[in-house]
Amino acid sequence: MSYSLPSEIPIDELDRMPDPDEPQDAMIATRALTRTFKGGIEAVRGIDLTVARGEVFGFLGPNGAGKTTTVRMLCTLLPPTNGSAAVAGYDVAHDAKEVRRRIGVALQEIGLDPVQTGRELLELQCGLYGITGKHAKARAEELLELVGLKDAADRFTKTYSGGMKRRLDLASALVHQPEVLFLDEPTTGLDPASRLTVWDEVRRINDSGTTVFLTTQYLEEADRLCHRLAIIDGGRIVADGTPEQLKALMGRDVVTVSFENGDIAEAEESLSGLPGLERIVIEQHALALYVEDGAGSIAEIVRRFERDQIRVSSISVARPTLDDVFLSATGRRIEGIDDSEEVAE
Repeated sequence: MSYSLPSEIPIDELDRMPDPDEPQDAMIATRALTRTFKGGIEAVRGIDLTVARGEVFGFLGPNGAGKTTTVRMLCTLLPPTNGSAAVAGYDVAHDAKEVRRRIGVALQEIGLDPVQTGRELLELQCGLYGITGKHAKARAEELLELVGLKDAADRFTKTYSGGMKRRLDLASALVHQPEVLFLDEPTTGLDPASRLTVWDEVRRINDSGTTVFLTTQYLEEADRLCHRLAIIDGGRIVADGTPEQLKALMGRDVVTVSFENGDIAEAEESLSGLPGLERIVIEQHALALYVEDGAGSIAEIVRRFERDQIRVSSISVARPTLDDVFLSATGRRIEGIDDSEEVAE
């Protein structure tokens, strides 16, 4: 690929020229992005993704899928092994300083000084970005209002609940008004009420114009927060689109059958030739059947199991969920997976 460049453009600006194949409003773009750790462990295996300006983009996957490693590369905390990535128009490897000026980051680990107040922490964070004096006080006040912590502003952070600490962490990532905000599993470990509050804050931040890149292992979070999402498993993207597009692509009802005994193979054979059956996914003690008419198929499914003396503990039918999308793409469910933690360098 070549460009016709005016002579006055410095040679060190070449890496910043836009790719004509890339949407001009793309705030994040990766091509074949890869990260391999010592011992040949591939944490991220050549992912391609594009995030548009103003989106809440979700990165959905279980622990160990490569979510955090990807975020660390996009935030310039970890260099890619191969491939490329650009954030806010700047290459993460060659223009790391420019990338950092334009992003806010809230990682899983919340680092708050327990003997600082919320207000003091935000004013200190402002100082790190050159915002001082009355401007720092005004910005801190604005952020406290944004994340609903104005009443707790002068309390020590050690008295904050987990949800309050997470919201203060979000505020500290926003002091310099970043173009892109990275949130790495922002609600992990929070109770349901705190999780809903953080969701509201993320929506409010996005409404102000900030592009949000959010990693999560919670299906409901991805479904309710994200405009688009990519499902990652084993370091590879296995599906992407809007939540509704991904569920619609299934095009079938999902009948889940659980068994008292381990008669999975016999049950699968018993269902051979079932009308409207598109595919069967085998789980540990169950079968997931993708059929045209779930409710209409149950009677025939039960009849066949009775004929073949296969004992069933439960049977249910539902429209596809993101968990069913993940199951169809990977052969296992995301919920309840207890994979090893992300690979650490």
